[in-house]
Amino acid sequence: MIMNRYRTGIFLSLLLLVGFTSCQEKKTNTKLVLNEVLVDNVSNFQDDYGVHSGWIEIFNQSYSSADLAGCLLRMSSQPGDTATYFIPKGDVLTLVKPRQHTLFWADNAPRRGTFHTNFELSKTEANWIGLYDSGRKLLDQIVVPAGALQADQSYARVSDGAAQWEVKGGHEDRYVTPSTNNQTIESNPKMDKFEQHDPVGIGMAISAMSVVFLGLILLYVCFKYVGKLAIRLRKRNAMQVHNITDKQEAKEKGLGEAPGEVIAAISMALHEHQGADHDVEETILTISRVKRSYSPWSSKIYTLRETPHKK
Repeated sequence: MIMNRYRTGIFLSLLLLVGFTSCQEKKTNTKLVLNEVLVDNVSNFQDDYGVHSGWIEIFNQSYSSADLAGCLLRMSSQPGDTATYFIPKGDVLTLVKPRQHTLFWADNAPRRGTFHTNFELSKTEANWIGLYDSGRKLLDQIVVPAGALQADQSYARVSDGAAQWEVKGGHEDRYVTPSTNNQTIESNPKMDKFEQHDPVGIGMAISAMSVVFLGLILLYVCFKYVGKLAIRLRKRNAMQVHNITDKQEAKEKGLGEAPGEVIAAISMALHEHQGADHDVEETILTISRVKRSYSPWSSKIYTLRETPHKK
């Protein structure tokens, strides 16, 4: 009995260990992946120094930010010859935002910045590229076949993060996309369908004008009836204050009706509030020269010391 319990405990422990390991690997491999590689850059995208070099694109396929600081980029074009580039820490640009891309230049010039590696991609041999995290665990790897790419062609995933790879740059529908989506949608099905049914745009014009005029009519009706309702409420309140129930009598006395002088005063106050009827001062300043033979500022009596009076 004790032996069976012991075996059961060992079996459950192994299951937990395997499950924990698989979860850890899945969590590590779901963020940063290699997305596109260009080997021979003749007239394609150039770096911030104006140089055309091969580049490697990394894509963050998760919906949270991922930091490349401390990760490793490794490249090998010959067996036993592997170059390793350590991505420096301390650069805020190594933090890749969700569903965004980062480009590394394979120009063998690491002194140019964080995103310039210490190796170059081979134009004749196959290139193996691996991406490792800070713990030297493999995140993603790809082998660019030898002779598969011509000048200014890239080896990329069909779409960002997809499992299939293809050659881009040799067809109009498959063009090189550095630092952007591998599959760019350039058409809108709804717009294409609308254009198919209304190629000239008459239906669009009629619909737009109908909406505008309908809105104006609704505003007119709204303001008209709101004004009438306000007048009725004012008359009813005035009749209640004066204790009058006959509407004809209230009409003869003008209850609830504002006199024309009040309306004119309110209109004038609003007009002046807009600043259209304020006083405008003259902006021309005239200076006239005045000649005086005597000025207290130039008098000598103010520069002499007064002698005190003797008593």
